[in-house]
Amino acid sequence: MTDLFTFGHGYSAAEVVRRGGFSAVVGTVRTQEKAAALEARGVAARVFGPDGADPRIGDDLARATHLLLSIPPRAGVDPALVAFGEAIAAAPRLASIVYLSTIGVYGDAQGGWVDEDTPTAPKHGRAEDRLAAEEAWCALGTRAGKRVCVLRLGGIYGPGRNPIVQLRAGTARRIVKPGQVFNRIHVADIAQAVLAAFARGRPGGVYNVVDDLPTPPQDVVAHAAELAGLVPPPEVPFEEAELSPMGRSFWSTSKRVSNRRLREELGVDLLYPTYREGLAALLGDAA
Repeated sequence: MTDLFTFGHGYSAAEVVRRGGFSAVVGTVRTQEKAAALEARGVAARVFGPDGADPRIGDDLARATHLLLSIPPRAGVDPALVAFGEAIAAAPRLASIVYLSTIGVYGDAQGGWVDEDTPTAPKHGRAEDRLAAEEAWCALGTRAGKRVCVLRLGGIYGPGRNPIVQLRAGTARRIVKPGQVFNRIHVADIAQAVLAAFARGRPGGVYNVVDDLPTPPQDVVAHAAELAGLVPPPEVPFEEAELSPMGRSFWSTSKRVSNRRLREELGVDLLYPTYREGLAALLGDAA
């Protein structure tokens, strides 16, 4: 029996479940409304959030063989670790833990290449919190004898969340900042990476989960428009773009991230190695 528990059962976790063939799945969400929607999709839902935790979670963890963590840290701490760290450490069947992090922990490389051996240098508090959570989960793994892997994700896209959908909705923007590049990753390839880490990841292993082609964001929007037969939005200089503080911090770093370890150590052959293949596969996505 392969039983999965997910803290933060969202977009990526749903794809892991779809591809994973697990015997049973239990996932947490923040509200009763989201729990009802998750139950309707065949996943046992537990509410876990600032207002409390479902009392069944402890027993669920005791039965789990695999654990996926995708809740972002809050106020500098990982909520799942604080609330359930000891239960996870003591879980008798738990064989493998995967923590979903971000390539934001590398900070700004001014467009240069980074890999898992590059010293981390987060530029803002959210990335600092992610790095602290990575370290805390790996420390738990060492202390409890659990295999913990960290996956650092690029910008996530896939069905319902991609530039083609944004273009059709009229919300796409083509912001231009000279020298800016981003890595992306299709949600299906995130699922591949999670399942590979569950099966073959080494204890304490860190893996970049990104595509092969870091690209200026305006080029991706223009290509999506060409594929979909739509007129691309006008280019907007970064200095003139109206961005939230979070959005502006996202644009404050530029780097090219290597996925060599993902390919060579975990044996992941990307389904969508660049945005070109990924967007072509999403042309029929009307979400």
